[in-house]
Amino acid sequence: MTPPGRRAASALAWTIRPMSMPAELTSALRGLLSGAAALLMLFVGQAASAQAPACPPVTRAPTPEQIQAAQRDAHDRGFLWRISKEGRSSYLYGTLHVGKLDWAFPGPRLAAALRDTDALAVEIDLTDPALAQSMIASYVAAGPAPALPEAIQQRLTRQIAAACLPDQALAFLHPVMQAVTLSILAGRWEGLDPAYAQEIVLGADAHARQKAVVSLESLQSQLAALIPRDPMQMQRLLAQTLEQLEGDRVRPVLRRLADAWASGRLSELESYAKWCECADTPEDRAFLARLNDDRNPSMAERIDALHRSGKRVLAAVGSLHMTGAKGLPKLLAERGYAVERMTAARQ
Repeated sequence: MTPPGRRAASALAWTIRPMSMPAELTSALRGLLSGAAALLMLFVGQAASAQAPACPPVTRAPTPEQIQAAQRDAHDRGFLWRISKEGRSSYLYGTLHVGKLDWAFPGPRLAAALRDTDALAVEIDLTDPALAQSMIASYVAAGPAPALPEAIQQRLTRQIAAACLPDQALAFLHPVMQAVTLSILAGRWEGLDPAYAQEIVLGADAHARQKAVVSLESLQSQLAALIPRDPMQMQRLLAQTLEQLEGDRVRPVLRRLADAWASGRLSELESYAKWCECADTPEDRAFLARLNDDRNPSMAERIDALHRSGKRVLAAVGSLHMTGAKGLPKLLAERGYAVERMTAARQ
């Protein structure tokens, strides 16, 4: 998942060989993207006025010609590492949780990694049909969210309307998750759509190839990282995110993240805390650490367990989880893996 407001960040790709996609998989991609749009609409509702100038573009299934053009022009983007141990190689791939059709096909190195692995490991399998029911059940089990002050509720309602969503489109989500959703959807103005998230296209292709798809985390653990337990901290986080949305400060960060990802500029992501304007206070830094660093040890342990079980794994998780001294490449190196960066920044 992607953190709220200017904390929004993470990665993208797809699993079919360049220039050699079978016709049935081309059709599967078109169906996948239609399904992804449907899944998105399940959570956020249909845009109230898709053609209105004040509304962001609505995702539609690509035409065969658009798919062919994206496949023809595919090249390596993002961040890919080979991790080797016990005579086998697995891979780490840093993703974004939004994307474009042009990014939906793998370049040569990612395509080779996809061919050479037995399983796909993601934070959460977004292509699992049971995900929507699981999310709803989690919110039901948690009970109603704390009531918001009227002023904050009104600001949240205005941002839902500004996103061209029906009034009740996000009503079943916790207020913080409503802000997360609105922050992700802000990327649509930049041509960055969650329907093209790499986890979705990678997961759908893995299912089509009958490869195992494994979730490295549970939905409950992600929600626990995103939603502060303390009501006052929750309101503070929500108010900050609304202020960023109101000031149109979410889109520039998403745009910079996406550009750095597409160009393979890992050093720019390494310095994310310096330019995101999301780590200015001790509380902000603690929240950012909880969203990224604190989740990495359990994901590294899970990836290691899958590799030790004999599987060759492509672990595709948000790119910020690959950065810093507590990033997944460093943690797996500490577990005895030989770690080799496979992609470099494009000039």
